[in-house]
Amino acid sequence: MRILYQVDAFTLTPFTGNPAGVVLAADGMTDAEMLAVARELNNSETAFVLPADAADHDVRVRFFTPTTEVPTCGHATVGAHYARAVEYGLPSASLVQKTGGGLLQRVEIHRDGDRVRIGMHQGVAAFGPELNGDQVDRLLHAVGADVRDLADNGPVQVVSTGHSKVLVELRERAVVDGLRPDPVALTALSREVGSNGFFLFTRATGEAHLLTWARMFAPAIGITEDPVTGNGNGPLGAYLVRHGIVPTSGGRLVFTGRQRAAMGRSGDVRVSVEARSDGELDVSIAGDATTAFRAELHI
Repeated sequence: MRILYQVDAFTLTPFTGNPAGVVLAADGMTDAEMLAVARELNNSETAFVLPADAADHDVRVRFFTPTTEVPTCGHATVGAHYARAVEYGLPSASLVQKTGGGLLQRVEIHRDGDRVRIGMHQGVAAFGPELNGDQVDRLLHAVGADVRDLADNGPVQVVSTGHSKVLVELRERAVVDGLRPDPVALTALSREVGSNGFFLFTRATGEAHLLTWARMFAPAIGITEDPVTGNGNGPLGAYLVRHGIVPTSGGRLVFTGRQRAAMGRSGDVRVSVEARSDGELDVSIAGDATTAFRAELHI
């Protein structure tokens, strides 16, 4: 018997934020069993917590969508360590997590009574190719927007802190909320540009405490829309700094981004970007979480 959590990440309100399945003590499970659990739960990602297999990390986590394994996942990392903290009564602590994307330094558990907040150091941002004009036109058409909706502050570009996203800034919040993605067209474009996720955002949030408002689509890996995306908001912070779109203070940018899916789920991600002496941009994110349910998994 194993313990299964459903955790809503980046929120304090159950049934909002981004749901992640978490299987604790998943050692001994086969890849096929993990995929079957992920498919059954049908969340964008499910995390499987495993013991360390070397001395350079404290815990190992694998992530599966309903259709495939992915190297890392922000909201499911938050979910995994929230579930560990709740199930095992863990105190505030800092640890190293191993994923398919490598070692994730400084996963942090912040406990304040019953409230548990999880932070994660995503690492150095990697800037990939900028989409050409034809690709941008097809992308906008595939999400139900057009070139008039595109902001002109930075390029449409692939950026990664472990699992890349195509970042697209739009002018208006109403346009972001009204996007109507075409999964077939986006899947084809994913193969062409080498990134499975499309993260569309605006800075016209209408709320002073929010810097960005976004949605994310990744149909190429079975995710029509992901409600709240750590691996989208983190690269977004680096993108805003790299292209001088938002000013930094002493080389540092800290902000809150809100993501709201069409199905009404929303959540907030706290993003920190530090400009290093070597010119690289170091990215961390943090968020709250809450338990939707806890169950026994008989597998």
